[in-house]
Amino acid sequence: MADVHPTAIVYPGTVLGEGVKVLEHAVVGKSPSLSPQSTAKREPLPPAELGDGTIVSTGAVVFAGSRLGARVIVGDQACIRERCEVGDDVVVGRGSFVENDTSIGARTKIQAHAYITAYSTLEDDVFIAPCVATTNDNFMGRTERRHALVKGPTIRRGARVGGAAILCPGIEVGEEAFVGAGAVVLRDVPARAVVVGNPARQIREVPDEELLENQ
Repeated sequence: MADVHPTAIVYPGTVLGEGVKVLEHAVVGKSPSLSPQSTAKREPLPPAELGDGTIVSTGAVVFAGSRLGARVIVGDQACIRERCEVGDDVVVGRGSFVENDTSIGARTKIQAHAYITAYSTLEDDVFIAPCVATTNDNFMGRTERRHALVKGPTIRRGARVGGAAILCPGIEVGEEAFVGAGAVVLRDVPARAVVVGNPARQIREVPDEELLENQ
């Protein structure tokens, strides 16, 4: 049985798994209001689905059309837009924003005030530090050509992105790679590479003892 606070709003049709908690002033299952210039899709959305044990914290919003796995934590004032797929045991930290049509793998941790742009892919066991910013449009809203090219980053299994790093559109961060705090990533990062700076450059490889298989 789900536990929905009296001040929360859960839209009709929303699927809540066993033990789901929707806390004070949270909203689950709402549909987006799109501007005429929005590049987001406009077809009708299915209800939101929340897996067993998931918590939508105070003031958080989960849109219709998104599916959250089991034991997900959506932090206070965080937001997950429509058509997102979120795996089991994911954490979306306080004030973080996951835009539409994004996929987040199991056990990924997105810390406070990060911005995950639309059309991004985060695989399993990814770590996103506070205030990371991702981008998906090299034309920043100009030219019709941009519509076919809008793409967020792809962050492969076990990659880690440090605080306030910026990832440019369409780049790939390889498996187990490490992006240092404040880096500006303009091009793909190889697997296990450690990159720092603006523009980001490789300085070494992730040591064996830090790999997921050795934890």
